[in-house]
Amino acid sequence: MVEITIPSPGESITEVRLGNWRKSEGEWVEKDELLNEIESDKATLEVLSPASGLLSLKAKSGSEQKVGALVARVDEKAKRPPGAMPSTPAKRVETKSARTEAAKADAGSSRVSGVAKKVAAERGIDVRALDGTGPSGRVMKIDVEVAAAAGASAPTPPTARAPEGARTVRREKMTRLRMKIAERLVAAQHNAAMLTTFNEVDMTEVIRLRAEHKGPFEKAHGVGLGFMGFFISACVTALQKYPRANAYLVGDELEYHDFVDVGVAVGTDRGLVVPVMRNAERMGLADAERTLRDLALRARESKLSVDEMTGGTFTISNGGVYGSLMSTPILNPPQSAILGMHAIKKRAVEDPHNAGSVSIRPMMYLALSYDHRVIDGAEAVGFLVAVKDCIENPGRLLLGV
Repeated sequence: MVEITIPSPGESITEVRLGNWRKSEGEWVEKDELLNEIESDKATLEVLSPASGLLSLKAKSGSEQKVGALVARVDEKAKRPPGAMPSTPAKRVETKSARTEAAKADAGSSRVSGVAKKVAAERGIDVRALDGTGPSGRVMKIDVEVAAAAGASAPTPPTARAPEGARTVRREKMTRLRMKIAERLVAAQHNAAMLTTFNEVDMTEVIRLRAEHKGPFEKAHGVGLGFMGFFISACVTALQKYPRANAYLVGDELEYHDFVDVGVAVGTDRGLVVPVMRNAERMGLADAERTLRDLALRARESKLSVDEMTGGTFTISNGGVYGSLMSTPILNPPQSAILGMHAIKKRAVEDPHNAGSVSIRPMMYLALSYDHRVIDGAEAVGFLVAVKDCIENPGRLLLGV
C-alpha cells in the first residue's frame, strides 16, 4: 500500500480543506492521475496518485485536514481490472497529436483542471474539443479562455426553471480563502486607525503615450502596455519621498524598508488574492508589466506559491476594471497604506493649459487608505499629489523626480 498524505502548501499553513475526490472508493487509478485539489488560506495544490492501483479513501470530500494527515491509500499490488486502460505517459509527450488525443480522451475527468472545468461550465465550452497546453496535455483555464474568445462554445443545454413565484434558498460553505479574506479585513478595521484621503488625476498624457507607443512597446518587449505599469512606477517614486507609507508598525517601533514590494490585488474565481512584485523600485515599465502579467495569470490558475503572496510593503487595488467610480480600500496588514485606482471618466474640469476655461478630460479618482498611527494626514495628501504629478507628467518617471 502506498499512502497519500496532505502536502504542505507553505511553512505557516497547518490545516487545509480537502476538495472533492475525482475517483471513488475501490476504483482503479493511474500513477500521477489527479485525485483531489486541496485548498488552503492562500494556495490550491493538486493531489496526484503516487502509483497505479486500487484506491482506498480515508477522508471525506470537503473535510478539514492537518498537513501530513493520511487521506487515501493506493494498493499498487492489486491486479488491473479488465476495463482499466494502462497509462501511456511517454506517448503523451512524444508529439502534439498524441498530447491532443490524450487530452480529449481524459477531458471531463482527471485531465482537465478544476478551475478549467468551472470556467468551461460557466461559458458553455466543450472541454473535449480543446487541445490542452498543460502537463501531459492537461486542459487548463487559459485553454478554455482562448476557446471562449474564439467562439468555440458548445450549445448550452436548457436548464430546469423553478416554479413561477418559488422562493428558493441555498447555502454554500465558504472557501478557506474567503474565510481568510474576511478575517483579515475585519482585523484591519479593528487594529488600525484607518483613514482615507482622495484626489483625482488627469489621465490625458498617459493615454496619449499609451496610444502612441502601444504597438512598438509590445513588439519590443513582448508584453502589452497598460496603465498599471505607470501607477506602479509612480507609487515607487512617491514611496521613496514618503517612506512611512512603505513601513510596518511592529509593537512600538516603525520598520522601514529600503525596497518596495508592491502587492497588486487580482480578482480570481476563488476570491481576491494579492501577489507581490518584489523589488519594484528596480523595474522599468516593461519589467513591471511583464511581472504583473505573469503573476495575474498564475493567480487565476491557482499556481501561486505562498511566498509569492506574502511580504508586500504596499498594495495597489484597481477597482476601476470593474467600473468602480470611487471606494475606500481596506489596508492589507501589516502594511500602512493601500492605493485604490478607479474608473476613467470624462469630466468637465479646469483646463490646465488655459486658466479660467473648462475642458473635457479623462479623469480618475485616486484613494489612499492609510494607518493614521503611522502616517500623518499631510504625508498622505503629499503621497497622492506625488502620484498625481507622475501620472500627469510621465516624464517625471524617466527623470526620477
